[in-house]
Amino acid sequence: MKCLPAVVAFAILLSAASLSVSRLCADDGGLTPEIVSHARKTFEMDPHTRAMFNAVTNNSLKDLALNRETLWQHNNLFSHKIDTKGITNQKSSGRCWLFAGLNVLRPAVIAKHNVDGFEFSQNYLAFWDKMEKANCFLETMIELADRDPLDREVQLLQQYALGDGGWWEYVVDLVDKYGVVPKDVMPETHSSESTSSMNWVIRRKLKLDALELQEMARAEKPLDKIRAAKKQMMADIYRMLAMNLGEPPTEFQWRYEDKESKLSELRTYTPVKFYKQWVDVDLSQYVNLTDDPTQAYGKHYQLHGTRNMFDSRDLHYVNVQASVLKELVLKSVLDDEPVWFAADVGKDQTSEHGIMAVGMYDYGSIFDVDLEMTKLQRLLSREGTPNHAMAFVGVDVQNDLPVKWRIENSWGADKGDDGYWTMYDGWFDRHVYQVIVKKAYVPNKILKRYQDDPITLPAWHPMAAMLTQ
Repeated sequence: MKCLPAVVAFAILLSAASLSVSRLCADDGGLTPEIVSHARKTFEMDPHTRAMFNAVTNNSLKDLALNRETLWQHNNLFSHKIDTKGITNQKSSGRCWLFAGLNVLRPAVIAKHNVDGFEFSQNYLAFWDKMEKANCFLETMIELADRDPLDREVQLLQQYALGDGGWWEYVVDLVDKYGVVPKDVMPETHSSESTSSMNWVIRRKLKLDALELQEMARAEKPLDKIRAAKKQMMADIYRMLAMNLGEPPTEFQWRYEDKESKLSELRTYTPVKFYKQWVDVDLSQYVNLTDDPTQAYGKHYQLHGTRNMFDSRDLHYVNVQASVLKELVLKSVLDDEPVWFAADVGKDQTSEHGIMAVGMYDYGSIFDVDLEMTKLQRLLSREGTPNHAMAFVGVDVQNDLPVKWRIENSWGADKGDDGYWTMYDGWFDRHVYQVIVKKAYVPNKILKRYQDDPITLPAWHPMAAMLTQ
């Protein structure tokens, strides 16, 4: 009898061990009467538990958990505020990244042209974002035609074929390619403000198109034939988007009135020309810094499959600790530079009062359980993800340290404190994941990391969560 190679023998042993563990779990892992009996014995309806039971069964759990001490100690005073004009409203859409990105540019435009207020057309860039995402999806599906349909990357692409979500990098790429227009040139529509139905029907069309293109690729049809089919498919997507959002202008006439009631000349612009003349901010001077405790700090990372344009690059960042993010945001805000950031807006915040504070809700005391998690634990368990973008527009500094931050949101003026939120400094540490700052504020040792070849992380990494909005 020949002896098995050591590697094969180990594999068989490992397989047998796995089967043993599986059988053990199957035999002993069920919810047994003993477990239920133990749970019953440990539950006691003492006076405190009964009071909590009565409260929980007759009231909103969130209202019960709201920490009144935090509300009483709160104030919205700030030692430094950036002058902003008007709160925007993304309505029932996942375009927070776009609203926050354009909001970062607004103060400079308002100051430069001496106007009382100004708002970009978010609908205009959202149209081109959808077109780019549709094209990127179809091209990627052609590339992956030989993959198993149940492949994890293919399934993720199918699931989020045309979502609203995105990042600052999308704003940069879209503005560079398509420019911008004022809001009144391409205003909001019902579908731009409530995107779910539009997204669903266009996503259905895209999935059918992708299946057809993959069949052509697997049949080894010439690439020019495949691209010709895709060209017509993209014409269909354009028509569907134009019927939902309106057709984006190639040029437009526009004039404005400044604070002294002086009316400008009526001029003709293209969207790109309008950006250069009205905004003229070099977006290449901004960098992405992220606090991702699942990976080593001080390194350059990129998230695979996170681009919205097929001919662009994936989201990439240098990973630094929250203290570094905070230091750079403070420098920027004190210099009147708004800062785009991504955070987990679902934790420890109240839209009614416009407060973000650690311990805003105390669920643990109600049920007498420990619910504390580290930032790393929240990311690894998907309990915490960057799921909303906003802008830092103020700070309250006491004894040379930031105590709280003023946040411009895009949920309308009827939410928060007239559309603004107060973020207490502890909330920053726990729930802010990503900031976009100018290179001028970033130390050279961090900037040099962007020259390193990035370490690629999968598209299902928790940092990619905003893709799913």
